[in-house]
Amino acid sequence: MAIRPIRLFGDPVLRTPAEPVVDFDKELRNLIRDLTETMIDAPGSGLAAPQLGVSLRVFTYHVDGVTGHLVNPSLDLSEETQDGNEGCLSIPDLSFPCTRALRVVAKGFNEHGEPVELEGSEVLARCVQHETDHLDGILFVDRLDREQRKAALRAIRQAEWAGQAVRVKQSPHATFGAAL
Repeated sequence: MAIRPIRLFGDPVLRTPAEPVVDFDKELRNLIRDLTETMIDAPGSGLAAPQLGVSLRVFTYHVDGVTGHLVNPSLDLSEETQDGNEGCLSIPDLSFPCTRALRVVAKGFNEHGEPVELEGSEVLARCVQHETDHLDGILFVDRLDREQRKAALRAIRQAEWAGQAVRVKQSPHATFGAAL
């Protein structure tokens, strides 16, 4: 279990649809722990496996004090929508207004392959849609209207992290000083 580097905008893994999970084994459980630890450390509301360079259909979330994960999700979205600012750990320090479904019912599996159903609205619905998009090779900037997308891409090009492959945080412990 470890905090791992997060892949940044421009990394091809973020644009590649992830493969379904077929083995619910120790490796999957370790990946879910790494996703959770990395997400909480970042901090973020969600993190998908492709953001760690792993092309599998799994994500974690931490919304309203509830932490969980979903493997091989499928979504049923409400027709009613919500507007709000959205950001992404793979597009650090930037957020833009994005329209999403107001409610979601997500079906999938837990780390042991047992069926799970997750229902949510507002922030949880936004998070589940955002992370499932990552599994499909879609980034939230793809969902922006034309003007906001142009502004987002301009801001990404000007960001200090632009052109980097991963975001690595420095350890806060002086004795460890190396990049994590």
